Amino acid sequence: MAKMAANGEKQQGHRPGIYKQKNKAHKNGRHRTKGEIERENKGRVSVTALTKKQRKEQKKMDRRHKANQLRRNKKDMVLTEKRRLGSRDGPPHLVVVVSLHASVDAGAITKLLRGEDAGGIVHQERCVSGISDSFGMILPRFKQRFTFVSQSTADMHSLLDVAKIADSLVFVLDSTEAWDSYGDYCLSCLFAQGLPSHALVCQGVSDLPVKKRVESRRALSKITEIRFPDARLFPLDSEQDGTLLLRHLGTQRQRKLGFRSRRSHLLAQHVTFTPNSPAEGTGGGPTGLGTLCVSGYVRGRPLRVDRLVHISGHGDFQLSQIDAPSDPLPLNLTAARPVKSGKAGDIDMMDGGEGEAPVRVLMKADPKSRESLQAEAEVDPMDGEQTWPTESELLEAEEARKNKRVMKVPKGTSDYQASWIVDEDEEENGDTDDESSDNDDDDDMLDEAMEGEDEEINSQEPGSGCASEEEEEEDEEEEEEVCTTERTGADQRYDEHMDEAAEEEGLKRYREARSNEMFPDEVDTPLDMAARIRFQRYRGLKSFRASPWDPMENLPLNYSRIFQFQSFDRTRHRILAEAAAEEEGAMVGWYVTLHIIDVPFSVMESVQSGRPLTLVSLLPHEQKMSVMHLLVRRHPSNTEPIKSKEELVFHCGFRRFRASPIFSQHTSADKHKMERFLRPDAPTVVSVYAPITFNPAGVLLFKQRNDGMQDLVATGSLLSCDPQRVVLKRIVVSGHPFKINRRSAVVRYMFFNRDDIMWFKPVELRTKWGRRGHIKEALGTHGHMKCVFDNQLRSQDTVLMNLYKRVYPRWTYDPYVSLPLPWVKREITVEMDDLDME
Repeated sequence: MAKMAANGEKQQGHRPGIYKQKNKAHKNGRHRTKGEIERENKGRVSVTALTKKQRKEQKKMDRRHKANQLRRNKKDMVLTEKRRLGSRDGPPHLVVVVSLHASVDAGAITKLLRGEDAGGIVHQERCVSGISDSFGMILPRFKQRFTFVSQSTADMHSLLDVAKIADSLVFVLDSTEAWDSYGDYCLSCLFAQGLPSHALVCQGVSDLPVKKRVESRRALSKITEIRFPDARLFPLDSEQDGTLLLRHLGTQRQRKLGFRSRRSHLLAQHVTFTPNSPAEGTGGGPTGLGTLCVSGYVRGRPLRVDRLVHISGHGDFQLSQIDAPSDPLPLNLTAARPVKSGKAGDIDMMDGGEGEAPVRVLMKADPKSRESLQAEAEVDPMDGEQTWPTESELLEAEEARKNKRVMKVPKGTSDYQASWIVDEDEEENGDTDDESSDNDDDDDMLDEAMEGEDEEINSQEPGSGCASEEEEEEDEEEEEEVCTTERTGADQRYDEHMDEAAEEEGLKRYREARSNEMFPDEVDTPLDMAARIRFQRYRGLKSFRASPWDPMENLPLNYSRIFQFQSFDRTRHRILAEAAAEEEGAMVGWYVTLHIIDVPFSVMESVQSGRPLTLVSLLPHEQKMSVMHLLVRRHPSNTEPIKSKEELVFHCGFRRFRASPIFSQHTSADKHKMERFLRPDAPTVVSVYAPITFNPAGVLLFKQRNDGMQDLVATGSLLSCDPQRVVLKRIVVSGHPFKINRRSAVVRYMFFNRDDIMWFKPVELRTKWGRRGHIKEALGTHGHMKCVFDNQLRSQDTVLMNLYKRVYPRWTYDPYVSLPLPWVKREITVEMDDLDME
């Protein structure tokens, strides 16, 4: 017993150490059978249970081979497209020569390229209608054909139109300065629109001494790398240099421009006009309509006869038929290439006259399937008439009235005013679009500036420094008379070129822009009119970001004339995909003649005046009007204030038109604040009534002066097409704290009668120093009111009230835009030089 007790004591005293092995316990009762697992999965199969064959998983070598095939197919596609341009199966390589300096001559470049030693054969003179310095060239050595156009920079619109069609641009630079101020202005417009492939050439380098040639080229490259960081500079002083330039143009990589690669486009090489009747010919006046026959090479995408065509600067038109005359610039000079008829439908033969080849009619338009010219929706004047409500609608209104919550409101408050009143327990300090500005010292700065000007004027007054001797006084008087006479003559000559009306208008716009910058959106409450009547279209928002605003509420009458998509992005993707897969119509590279019906004679007059004619085939819906939004940024060369709803000239893709837009902030919210002026320091959204255009597309904005000239204002790109984008105009009504007692204060000068205070009582107040509050009650009948704020109010603070209303652009769309000829280049050059000096 004693021994067992000793063993028991010994066992009770044993404790396991920290390194004792601990085995996992057996999971009793947790095992599931196969049937239970199948019942829980309910037929679902795990992804890991699929085999590689079922998952269509390829082996490593198969994946490598597939990637190589895709890479090779893309490479072959790019090479095929590159080799087609200028070859037998594609259109001639269109090269536009542009001079960027007043001292260089683009005609000398084209004359050098015409030389026999350059390797080309000039086959066609004046091949582009409206441009005298244009010719077609064939290079048998490279098996390529070119069309060279020397476009003057005098007409900016014509330069931009030709650059939209051109395959390559050749910029002619000065050997010392590269480009002048006007050339830099042209480059800004071309870069904003979208620059195709280009080459830089200069002349006069070979005339320099051998030791100075390297320095000259290095200095010129340093200037050009600002605009063209990777471009190569070609000296062009001999015909051998011309051969190198032609080789480079034919083999360089082509830059794709999205707005033209998805649409069929054409540069007119031959234009004829046939009036609809003898009375509407040339003698019948410029308003007579007729058929315009335009010949040229199809570029971009295949051209369909049932689609509308847009003539830049003139509008949209329909096609009646497409002919296929003989190619005027065949790569094989002995015979022209016959047109393949596999995808053009039935081909009829027409007599081309004595000594001319017969003209083939590729296709004729079917009136049933042809796109309509309807640009505006049909307005039903009875669409907005009030109808008698049905019994179900009356029952719903009665139930809503019974279930309406009763709220205590001040005496004399209408139902509309009561709907704006918020309970005290629901009041929150929500976020608003605060634009707190610290303009306390602006008045002092203006006073100091005015005092400084007065001191300068006083210091320049005559008689401030008088001579002691009479002879000196007489000499000074004579000198003053002579100087006054000379100054008067110079002032009269200077004043002859000044427009006083334009000067006053510019001063008015400058003061408005300055006032809006110092006091954003602030307006004065009228004394002779009640504020509730003056601002009856405005409403208050507790939170600009979170408060709702119905986009379909109180729409203007012009919204019944426009079209709207359920989803613009989805429609755009579908139409662009269909356009990329189209293989019907006149194929790319064919030389065709388009018969455009019901064209005014003014189009022919434009061609006869020396302007080029460019056409583009429109995609579906692109002739219909809607609200287009453009994202632009102010161009640094223009500093004049641009007010909202001011008429501007737009370049949007291939279109050119006039319109009066509104400006708004570029944000991701559902409401956007309107900008009264085009801001120079931030991107701005420009909203305008215009035909639908599917992006991408470059945008340029010009402002026309009183003399007809146009200045570049802003550049950007097409944003979207959305009539439901809400743009709100804000006004700020300000008041002054009269008496302050901690969080409460008596405010005056915001309103001037008791009724206005009661009307705007539900609207939240804010101050320039960040306080929030509301109107508690009106005091007296002269506009004093007691307000309560969330914190102590300062005596130097200003009480503000934000009011909003929705705004829309003006309907002033005009597709007929042109410039007077010749362009006064010297005026723009002077302005740009003055800008550089400043």
